[in-house]
Amino acid sequence: MEVKIKINRKSVDSMTRQLTDQLRDLIGNGKLAVGSLLPSERTLANSLGVARNVVRGSYEYLEKGGFVQREGRKGRRVRAKTAKRKGAGKAIKKTAKKR
Repeated sequence: MEVKIKINRKSVDSMTRQLTDQLRDLIGNGKLAVGSLLPSERTLANSLGVARNVVRGSYEYLEKGGFVQREGRKGRRVRAKTAKRKGAGKAIKKTAKKR
């Protein structure tokens, strides 16, 4: 799989943001098909010439956004779009027991 991603080191946006936006666009346009395996953090970081933390942060943003899913040591795959449940984005408040 050939992924066309460019990182501009002189950009106002962080490298993590640039990578996240470009991957999100590739997923949205269908260039990264549902179920396709994303490159490993190390492989993508080496090919782009960035630190592995940049790729890790980007992948975490995409996971939280529901664009990719982690499959343990197998890696990360592009996730199918799912309908959002009512109240799924709200934080659950826990109440402490009073003694």
